[in-house]
Order: sequence, then C-alpha cells, then structure tokens
Amino acid sequence: MSHEYRKTPEALSALTDLQYQVTQQDGTEPPFRNAHWNNHDPGIYVDVVSGEPLFSSTDKFDSGTGWPSFTRPIAPDAVATKTDWKMILPRTEVRSAIADSHLGHVFRDGPRDAGGLRYCMNSAALRFVPVAELEAQGFGAYRRLFENTQKENAS
Repeated sequence: MSHEYRKTPEALSALTDLQYQVTQQDGTEPPFRNAHWNNHDPGIYVDVVSGEPLFSSTDKFDSGTGWPSFTRPIAPDAVATKTDWKMILPRTEVRSAIADSHLGHVFRDGPRDAGGLRYCMNSAALRFVPVAELEAQGFGAYRRLFENTQKENAS
C-alpha cells in the first residue's frame, strides 16, 4: 500500500468549521453530540485532513465520556503525543503523526486488561471507513484486523 498521506491546502479548505477548529486550532467538540461517540460499526478511523489510518473499531470502547475512545492507535507510529498545559493539570495531547492534526488526549483510565490507556478523540478529527469499503477506499491492508471478529460474529 503506497498511500501518500499529507496535509494539503485542498484538504484544509474542505474541512467544516468544526473540523478546522478541532484539528488546526486544538479545539474540542461537545460530548455526546458528535458523529462517532456511539458508532459501533466495524471499520477504521482515519485523519480527516490526511487520510492517514489512526484507530480501529476493534480497539474502540464505550468510556461513558461522550467522545470516541480507543485503547491504542492502529499502529504505534500513527500518532504523536505531547504535554498540553492548557488546563490546571498537564494532559497528554494526541496528534496525527503525519498531518499534525489535533485529535484529542490520552488518559490512564482505560480498560486495564487492554493496557490501561484511553485515547479520547474528537469525532471531528476522524473520518470513519466501514469494513465493507476498506478495499474501495485504498485501505484493504487493514481488513486483516477484522478477520477474527467477523468469524466470531458469524457464529
């Protein structure tokens, strides 16, 4: 798979106001009023700016916070973290590795059996690609993430 993921002026101009505020100005969307917080469909989540794969529904869980939450990124180098001092206590900000889009924050209150991390992301920073569309959208290499889950769901 030889995608070229990058931030372009065209991609930025295609963003909605909320997507731009979140990804480029480090904003936060309202909880429970966003596209992916309650999405339970199988698929992957990609950077709304560059298309870079970031998270998989196989690592998604309901954190009760009103934002999509994941136990880990789709690949260790898909995201970058840095300390954010915008609140009274420091937080760990999560950004996409290639386009440097602000995605959300990671906390240490996730499911212990899955490593204990909660990647709390903004839906506005993510585009969802359903499993059925992975090949058509150029993400066929990620179908392997769903092979075991589809067999389990079929039984």
